[in-house]
Amino acid sequence: MKAYQHILVPTDGTPLSLKAAKHAASLAKDLKARVTAVYVIPPWTPPVTEESTIMTTIAFTEEQYRKDMEVVANKALGKVAVAVAGSKVKCETLSIGGEQPWQGILKAARTKKCDLIVMGSHGRGALGSLVLGSETAKVLSHSKTPVLVCR
Repeated sequence: MKAYQHILVPTDGTPLSLKAAKHAASLAKDLKARVTAVYVIPPWTPPVTEESTIMTTIAFTEEQYRKDMEVVANKALGKVAVAVAGSKVKCETLSIGGEQPWQGILKAARTKKCDLIVMGSHGRGALGSLVLGSETAKVLSHSKTPVLVCR
C-alpha cells in the first residue's frame, strides 16, 4: 500500500480541531505528504420573527453573513496553517459551503482527492452523539476515505 499523500484536516477553530491539525502535520511530515485544511460554512438562514415584530434586515443579510463567516473561517484556517507550517509541511486552506459540516468535509475530501481525513472528536459516547449529533461519527459512517480520529 502506498503511504498517504494528501491529508484533509477539517477545522471549526476549536482547540480540539487544532490538536488534530498538529497530529496531521506530524504525520504528513513523516510521510512527506501535504495537508489541506477545510472549514465548512453553514448555509445562511434568514432570521425568523413574529409577524408583529419590526426589525431591520440590514444586519441580517445573506451578504453580511457570508462576509462574517469568511472572517471566522479564515481565522480558524489560519490557526491550522500556522500549526502545519511549524512542521514544514505544505498546507492549503479551503472554506466551502455545506448543508451539514460532515457533508462539506466529505465533498472537500473528494474534490481535493485526499486519501486520509484527520479530525478531532469530543468522545461524548453513544448517548451524547445521539442527542448532539457527532460530525465525526457522521464522517466515519459515510466516508469512503480513511479517517483518523484524534482525542
